[in-house]
Formats: sequence, C-alpha cells, structure tokens
Amino acid sequence: MAEHRTGDKELDENISKWLKWDKNENTKQEIERLVRDKEMNQLRVLLNNRMAFGTAGIRGNMGPGFAQMNDLTIIQTAQGQAAYMIKVCPDLKQRGIVIGHDARYNSERWAHMVAGVFLNHDIKVYLFSKIVPTPYVPYSVLSLGCDAGVMVTASHNPKNDNGYKVYWANGVQIIPPHDKGIQESILENLTPQETSWLADLTSRPLRVNPLDQITDRYFSDMLELCHHREANANTPIKFTYTAMHGVGYEFVVKAYETFGFPPPIPVKEQVLPDPDFPTVKFPNPEEGKSALDLSFATADANGSSVIIANDPDADRLAVAEKQLQGWKVFSGNELGALFGWWLWKCYREKHTSDSASDVWMVTSTVTSMILRAIAKKEGFNHVDTLTGFKWMANKADDLKKQGKTVLFAFEEAIGFMCGTRVLDKDGISAAMVMSEMATQLALQGLSLSDQLEVIYTMYGQHITNNSYYICHDQTIIDNMFERIRNSRGTGTYPKACGAYEIKYIRDLTVGYDNSQPDNKPVLPVDSSSHMITFTFANGCVATVRTSGTEPKVKFYAEMCSDPSKGLGKADVQAELNDVVDCIVKYFFEPERNNLVPRSN
Repeated sequence: MAEHRTGDKELDENISKWLKWDKNENTKQEIERLVRDKEMNQLRVLLNNRMAFGTAGIRGNMGPGFAQMNDLTIIQTAQGQAAYMIKVCPDLKQRGIVIGHDARYNSERWAHMVAGVFLNHDIKVYLFSKIVPTPYVPYSVLSLGCDAGVMVTASHNPKNDNGYKVYWANGVQIIPPHDKGIQESILENLTPQETSWLADLTSRPLRVNPLDQITDRYFSDMLELCHHREANANTPIKFTYTAMHGVGYEFVVKAYETFGFPPPIPVKEQVLPDPDFPTVKFPNPEEGKSALDLSFATADANGSSVIIANDPDADRLAVAEKQLQGWKVFSGNELGALFGWWLWKCYREKHTSDSASDVWMVTSTVTSMILRAIAKKEGFNHVDTLTGFKWMANKADDLKKQGKTVLFAFEEAIGFMCGTRVLDKDGISAAMVMSEMATQLALQGLSLSDQLEVIYTMYGQHITNNSYYICHDQTIIDNMFERIRNSRGTGTYPKACGAYEIKYIRDLTVGYDNSQPDNKPVLPVDSSSHMITFTFANGCVATVRTSGTEPKVKFYAEMCSDPSKGLGKADVQAELNDVVDCIVKYFFEPERNNLVPRSN
C-alpha cells in the first residue's frame, strides 16, 4: 500500500504495522478502506492510540486498530501477559491459568486465542468449554490454585464493546505492580507470533476443561451462605428473574435449587444469551426501571412480588419489589444496607459468644457509610478503600490472610461480595442471599422495604443521590476538573458550592486532603483518573469522579442523620437534593461542557 502514504510518519508506520500484522480479513480490509478514502483523522484515532490497562484489564469498542478490541490487540495483550507471567511466576507452567468468556460477539473466539498463546508456551490452561459467569473465573483461580485468570467480557457495557479482565493468583483483579508490568510487557511483545493466530485447540494436552469440577465446587461452597434451606422450599414469595440477555439464567436456576427454592419465574424474552441485547437500550440493571420494563410485566402477570436481575456477565445484582404504588427498584446503597444487616445477623446468630473484633466489612470510598454506622453500633470493623472491587477484594484478601473474617464487601454500582469464596462481586451468590433474606422477612410479615426503614431507624438515615453525565471528550473532562482544582486561582480549591460551605476536600488524583494534618490523603493516590471528594459543613459528603470503563463523569452524594436526633428522611433528602443541584450547576456545568445526562 506504498502508494497510499499519508505524509504523517507516525501514522504511516502504524498503517504498515497493522497491514503486516493483522490476519483478520475484516479488520484488515477496513483499515485498507480508510487508507484508500484518505480518512486521516479516523486512522489517527484508530492506529496512533492504544488501549492501556485500566480497571484490571482492557475494555472498549470492537473494531479495527490498536485503539479497539480485535484479534490483533487480543493477541498482543495475551502475549504481553504471558511474557510478564513467565518472568514473575516461577511455577506458572504447572499452576497454569484459567480462562472464561461471556456470550458477547467474539468472546469465545478471543478466549480460545488467549488460550492458544499460553499453550504455545507450554503453560497449562483451564479453558471453560462454554459461557460462564464472571465470578467463575476468580473462584476457579483459588479453587484450582492457578497463577492467574482471564475473563473475556465487557460486563454491562453496550453490545459493541468487549473486554479482557485479568485476575492474579490471589483470585482478585490485578492492581499495581502487575497491571503496569503487564502493560509494559504488552508494548515489548507487539509483534504477533505466527502460532498466536492458530486457534485450533483440539489436540492440546495442556488444555483442561474445568466446567463440571468448578460447577460442583462453586455451588457446594455457596451453601456456606445458606442458613434457612428448609424454609426456602416453602417461600411465600414468587421470584422473577432476568439475565438481561446474558449468561446468568442456567446458573441462577441451579443456585435456587441449591438453596432449596422453587425455580424463579424467567423473563422469557431476556433469559437466553443474545449479544445484540435486543430488548434493552443498555444491558445494565443498574439503570433501574428503564432496563426492567419486561421484568415488571412478567412479574405482574405471574403474581410475583420480587424481581432478581443480573447484568450480562452475572457479577452484578439488581432487586425490585412490588409496592402499593408500583415497583421500587432498590439502589445499590439500599441493597448494601440490607445485605450488611442480614449477614451480620446470620453471623451473630451462629457465633453468639464470639468477639466481633476480628469481623470486617469493606466498602469503597464512593459507597454509602451505612456499614460504618452498623459496625460502630454492633462492634465489628469497617474499612474504606479506593473505588472498585480490585481494591476492596484485595483488602478483604489481606484481612483474610491475617485470620480475620470478612463477611461482606459492596459498592454502590450494585456489586456485592458475600463472604470470601469469590474475591470479587458475584451476582449469583448475592441473588441467593437476597432471596433467603426476603423469604425470612416475608415469614415475619415484612417486606424488604419495611426492613430497610428499620435499618435506617436503628442506624441513622443514610440518604444518597448518585448519577452521571456522559462525555466522550477527555479534554473537556480534564478541563472541568482543572477548573475545580483552580477555582480561586492556581492550586486553590473552592470554599463553597453555591450556598453550601465546603469543610474538607480530598483529591486522590493529585494527593491532597486538607482533613489530614499534613494535607496528604490516607488512601492511595491514582493519577490515572479524576476523583475529588467534598465534605460540606452540613455533613454532606460528595465525590465526583471519572469512570474507569465508560465515558462517564459520576457523582455520589450522601447525607446521614444521627438516629438519636430523629431527623426525618424527608428533611435529609431535601437538603441533599439541593446540594446535588449546586454540584451539577457549579462543578459539572453541563451546558458549558456539553454533558449528556443519564437518560432516566
């Protein structure tokens, strides 16, 4: 293609590399077409940029170019990871790696390509023979004693996305130094080996299918979370279930059987895997009512009062409950309060005389402080981490290795980790814990909503207001945060937001926290993303941050009341909403920044 040179040296080199390296005719021909049509800007976007390891791996749009998910970038990622692990894992060939995939376009193909790369190094590969939920991979790493795991999934992202998620030998998503080490190794191993394109795995003796073994172990271990199996068989609740066109249905049906429940009522249009996600705009139950319309219709038609929903890779859980005025979709923070109360209750009933000093629960810094309030009153421990289960689960793993008992970890984005058999969010085990909890409450004449109000009465109202804006321009996002950091001149943060005085500011991007004597935060600093937390004089705590996996700028705001002062829910909610309105108006500036609000 020498006659199509662009005059841009960097771009010309990257075009040559792509056309030389890519053996997928579809993506190769698309780059050739862009060259013929002189689409220089698009070529620069696709070829002069490269995906970097973010939240425990890579995730992005499927298409041609180094900036997207495709055969070549999957091979380069796998080659880099394999080379890094050969250097740092002395028993890698014997311990091996486990690989799973969801039901998205290309997921199975890419899982096989990743397996091929590792097999070419004579590394044992546990490759699942069919689609599995994401929690299977971190569970398998621990259960099989592997050095790492890879899950090919984009979780709840739109249908054109896919991803490559990496777990380390402790069964947790990778964090420094391994994420940086793998990223550097990828850049050192960009040239695809000829054998990396050979995806025929039929006669590879080091390839093992762990599906049956892991399924038996996973559901057997899940019974540790089951405390009322006999009562479950006669539950007064009809549960409706949606897999959101993902992998969850088969595994959730088995989970209900394991816990002694009758099978849930399926949302028939959504229980079978479909990579087009035809019935939802976003395959994400976190979007609430907009994603659950078919679930409401199915539940209403069958006299069901509780809806259980997983996202497409079944690591998240959404719950809705029928009320007199319609359906209530619980927020992640509300579900976290229910889980925390229940898991502590179950633990205390089994360990009546044991000290709570070695019992822990974990949340991230953008999550409700309700577990902190419960822990303070009940005498167990609570700790905050940076955002994401890679941090929470690593903290849980550290505590577990110290002989502590970690009952629960959660994040407001409907991610829940019950126990430590899976050191990641697990929507399947969480679904079962929630179903058993709802059953026990129903037998006492209570709903989930009733119990939530009991919790807030006991431990204080914890009212949250979380949402996001969409922005595809990183420069706009960077400028928005820089204006906050320099609101009163260079290096001066705002003292107020509208009428609300700001008492403390913590900026984990640059390493500033004026609530500490040395102005340095206790939590680790991460300069790769924006995250600023404001503590207002009225007690509101609000965090604004960028997403690690989506083009979103998010805010999380919470106000808590002292239960002894009896401040009503409506009063707390009204003041919180006004603070949020000011944050959006003065910090987000949606019109100036062309931000698109959340659809619902």
